[in-house]
Amino acid sequence: MAGRGVKITRMTAGHLDALEACTLPQVLLRQAELLGPGAAAIREKAYGVWKTYSWRDYLGFVRHAGLGLRSLGIKRHDNVGMILNNHPEWLFTQLGAQAFGAVTLNLFTSAVAGELAGALSRIGASFVVVQDQEQVDKLLEKIDVLKTVKAIIYVDPTGMRGYDDPLLVSFKDLLDLGARHEQENPGLFEEEAGKAKEDDAAHMIMTSGTTGVSKLAMLSHRNYTAMGRKWIESSPVGVGANWLSMTPPAWIVDQMWAFGVALMGGMTMNFPETPETVSSDFREIGPHLLISSSRFWEDLASSIRVRMNDAGFVNRALFALAERIGGRVVEGEEKKRPAGPALKVLHGLARALVFNPLLDRVGCSQFVSAYTGGHPISPDVIRFFRACGLNLKQCYGMTETCGIFQVQPDGEAKPETVGTPLPGTEVRISPDQEVMVRSKSVFSGYYNDYQSTEDAFEEGWFLTGDAGYLDADGHLVIIGRKQDIIRDKEGNAFSPDFIETRLKFSLYIKEAVTFGEARPYITAFINIDQGNAGNWAEARMIPYTTYTDLSQRPEMEGLILEEVRKVNAQLPKPMKIRRFILLYKLLDADDEELTRTGKVRRRFVYGLYLPLIEAMYSDKKEVPVKGKVKYRDGREGVIETVARVITVE
Repeated sequence: MAGRGVKITRMTAGHLDALEACTLPQVLLRQAELLGPGAAAIREKAYGVWKTYSWRDYLGFVRHAGLGLRSLGIKRHDNVGMILNNHPEWLFTQLGAQAFGAVTLNLFTSAVAGELAGALSRIGASFVVVQDQEQVDKLLEKIDVLKTVKAIIYVDPTGMRGYDDPLLVSFKDLLDLGARHEQENPGLFEEEAGKAKEDDAAHMIMTSGTTGVSKLAMLSHRNYTAMGRKWIESSPVGVGANWLSMTPPAWIVDQMWAFGVALMGGMTMNFPETPETVSSDFREIGPHLLISSSRFWEDLASSIRVRMNDAGFVNRALFALAERIGGRVVEGEEKKRPAGPALKVLHGLARALVFNPLLDRVGCSQFVSAYTGGHPISPDVIRFFRACGLNLKQCYGMTETCGIFQVQPDGEAKPETVGTPLPGTEVRISPDQEVMVRSKSVFSGYYNDYQSTEDAFEEGWFLTGDAGYLDADGHLVIIGRKQDIIRDKEGNAFSPDFIETRLKFSLYIKEAVTFGEARPYITAFINIDQGNAGNWAEARMIPYTTYTDLSQRPEMEGLILEEVRKVNAQLPKPMKIRRFILLYKLLDADDEELTRTGKVRRRFVYGLYLPLIEAMYSDKKEVPVKGKVKYRDGREGVIETVARVITVE
């Protein structure tokens, strides 16, 4: 497959100018004409074998999917819901619907039936394209509220043989309908695709909803093409380069990449067989770039460190030495102090003997650049990977900006910042420290929400809601959500994210939520990492059954107490955690404690667990709790336990 040695052919400025004046289906038409049958547009892995689709194949599937929807009655300005995993059918149906003037909305496959039905009813969806039987069942369960749906198209036919609901249409039948419609109406696809304008709405994405009900951000064709061009002009993007699609289509990152960067730049979109095969698929494909959530990188760093802890003495010693050498190089980069000849030689040896084999094992050896976004990440995670030789950099963006517009440049990676703006993007800081952005990729507004749209802009600048500042080098530093900035009883201000990201660098901490608004000190809820904490317990022959049982073990409380003390040692006095509780259950998106992208919904958590929070500011040592719990096998139950307040001396 592909890797660093593959030649990347970049699109010319003239070709990009032409594409930027197109809608997304029109971009595909032009790329199929330019790149034809010779270049790979899509690769999909199934049953262990990679299947390749050329740009001409890509257009053929999009044409038939769109014409199939037309034969089912799709109209211009219809809204189409999509509940799909990372597979090519997502691209085919989304562009096919947009070619006929429809606006698409992707939803998370992990969402429960009520969430899906609520979102689809909210937009009056005419059609819904779903992945499999599970999603069909969710919709049929709520079909009484889906009054506007004319058809539910399912991609995976497994288990669907016994279903006879007239609303159901298989994806194969959709393509067959499209092929017949093409024979009867030659040229109709191109004619309809030519009617839309680049400023027309193409897509809606639900915002994360950390503060309440999610809004629906309306993104135009121009938003995507403008964002694609920014990345093409500043990154190794072009024909021959590879992207591995692994973040959910309902999140802006893969939307930005699939319909902006890859479509405009002629890159190949690669779809892994399953989430479990991603690491091996990394090695086979050799993607040049990867953008993933902070959770992905935190989990990967944790798994690497666990493997090293379990390795033999010699390997542990070699890794520790190599990490110290890499750390000195990273420290020099941050201070703009080049490594000396001796350090360069040592770092080269460390990479050859330790880091390169390690990165190859986890599937990251071919990356030219890797990025983390979506939620703040501990600078320690950035330094860890950069010390290991992985060019991991922070970036920053939002759904409303059509994705990531702020990136750390090569050679200027500073773990505490999110870098500088991409070409064609203006960023400034308001008098009250809010980050503001202006560019052609900023969205047009929220669906059916005039007031929120008005509130989101100030004299043409989009108000991100994040507090930040520009450092001496012009790099943007994000403090945190403006509304989440906490002031304690003494008036000291800080960002919860600043503390929480440092806690989550621990091998044994999966999630943390801090409190302290108008309080005398900082407290926290902590979720343990069941895998790593469980291994730690088993190695010491500490018995446990469930997550709840493990989290309440005195030995586990002692372990996490030491981890919190390590973090406290790095924090200024007002930010030190004085008390914490090991939460008896994992925070869960299904319980509305997290968003579908994994962000904590602070207000909801605060209200739900207020008695526990109050206990941390009283003289109570224990609080009886009773609540729902979800087991590893998917079963749910009710549990009664005692939450203990742990004091950090």
